[in-house]
Amino acid sequence: MTSPVRTYLAELHKIHAMGAGTDEVSLYNPLQNLLNEIGAKLKPKVFCIQNLKDLGAGFPDYGLYGANQLPKTDFGKLTPDIIAERGVIEAKAPSERVEIVADTDQVRDYWERYGLVLVTTFREFLIAGRDQFGRRENLEHFSLAETEAEFWALAARPATLPEELETRFTEFLTRVLLHNAPLTQPRDVAWFLASYARDSLARLEGAGADLANLDMVRESLEEGLGITFEGPKGEHFFRSTLVQTLYYGLFSAWVLWCRHTPDPEERKGFSAAGAAWHLRLPVLRGLFEQVNRPGALGPLRLDEVLEWAAGALRRVDAAAFFARF
Repeated sequence: MTSPVRTYLAELHKIHAMGAGTDEVSLYNPLQNLLNEIGAKLKPKVFCIQNLKDLGAGFPDYGLYGANQLPKTDFGKLTPDIIAERGVIEAKAPSERVEIVADTDQVRDYWERYGLVLVTTFREFLIAGRDQFGRRENLEHFSLAETEAEFWALAARPATLPEELETRFTEFLTRVLLHNAPLTQPRDVAWFLASYARDSLARLEGAGADLANLDMVRESLEEGLGITFEGPKGEHFFRSTLVQTLYYGLFSAWVLWCRHTPDPEERKGFSAAGAAWHLRLPVLRGLFEQVNRPGALGPLRLDEVLEWAAGALRRVDAAAFFARF
């Protein structure tokens, strides 16, 4: 069975290969279909709707709505003032650079009105959202291909899409759809952390065996945990253990931060970079210090993914979470 992501690529290729459409609007349907397939698996479901009305900031290419916002009957309609609670999408042609699109007045206007904008060129994706203090910030990003030529080559042969990249892309889009959803359930928080951990592991595995100074991290982890990693299987186990330990440490630091910081406003100061200050185990503290300085792990930007995870923890309704945890 063809996966939703591979179907997305195949549909884009079909439209592009015909040469009869535009570089942008003609590509809208495949992305809408992909997001609706992913959104249909969520609880509550999330729906993607094309070409929104002007609610004071222009005409977004797509809006993301929670199921609770949709009419209860087939005869109902969205009232004109209902804001897409999960954000809006600005789409440009695959020849564009997503960072440049995100810096346009149009995206800034959408962000002011909706608070969250997924900026995409169909091959690159970037979340324009808020930091913990409500300021505009570019958050997570994802790329299916570095260049337009590489993207169309991939779309022409979607079966060549690596399974690992497909999984990461699907989870990235899932996180987009859930970004504005309330985080109160331990299982939902666990899913976010596991998703970021899988992204981190993929970065580690993709680095191969040539990552400079990784032996220092291995030795530190072996000494701290009292185990050794030997051979090819040991190498994979080491990287998995490293990632698991980092995310266990991040969650532990957040729990301690919440325990000692009862003021919700002060809790907004939690960050992955500062997690080491809240960790009592030397092995955890040492790992976070290595992640956040140039050297063994710097080129992988694991600190970036950890900060995305810290952002998810900052969005948790701590009172509701700890009542269930």
